[in-house]
Amino acid sequence: MRLLDGRAERLATVSYQAAAPGGGTESVQLAVERLRVDSVPDGCRAILAAGDLQGVAPSPLGGRPGLLGIAVADYLEIWAGQGLLPPPSEVGVLLAGDLYSAPGADRRGASGPVDDVWLAFVAAGCSAVFGVAGNHDEVTAAQVAALGPDVALLDGDRRHFGGLTVAGVSGVIGDPGRPLRRTEEDFHTAVKAAVTPSPDVLLLHEGPTGDSADQRGNPALRALIERRAPALTVCGHVHWPRPTALLGAGHVINVDARVVVLVPGSSS
Repeated sequence: MRLLDGRAERLATVSYQAAAPGGGTESVQLAVERLRVDSVPDGCRAILAAGDLQGVAPSPLGGRPGLLGIAVADYLEIWAGQGLLPPPSEVGVLLAGDLYSAPGADRRGASGPVDDVWLAFVAAGCSAVFGVAGNHDEVTAAQVAALGPDVALLDGDRRHFGGLTVAGVSGVIGDPGRPLRRTEEDFHTAVKAAVTPSPDVLLLHEGPTGDSADQRGNPALRALIERRAPALTVCGHVHWPRPTALLGAGHVINVDARVVVLVPGSSS
């Protein structure tokens, strides 16, 4: 599954509330964008990748506002009816972590349970849901595995579906005494293991730098992955104005506060 064109096409937006940098809340637009790849897994017509959905939004199905990721999952059927996406049963999902928000969307850096976001994508009927945990997520591999056979929280392991191999490493580099943080050495060791042998997709929360100054990330991680880069590396944690960059023989896609839909198509 290789990226054909790094130019993203806007499909839709979702309005939500997020914690403002100076305190309080602000209204934000979540971009839903489409990129073209050479192929998608058997049984799928699209792959949806998203991360850092740290906000609250009303579901299009009604009810009180909840976690933004739940609203995104609820939109899938609506977007399918509008011809923007295939039916959810033909959509695979990749989650790059940090799916929690304080209920009032008024506190930055809040941590909490995100299993309901995973459940929402499963309940929508998506064909597979694989992901990693961000440093603000409270969720376990056992909770996720209980949701179905093609649902997995990855941390140093890999899964296969439709001929696609997805490997993942959860968390970030930091104080190992805090949740979902590793020393730099341990994080790099986990990433090396995840890309040996190289998967089709490497899923991370903390990711590498891109190929321009405004695509922030971890330069040491970029140097490590470049040596044996998979076709696609999907990450979040810091926001990029432009979601794609070259990475070795492949590409990296940043999905921080963004939904990217990968569909098969032509490079022309």
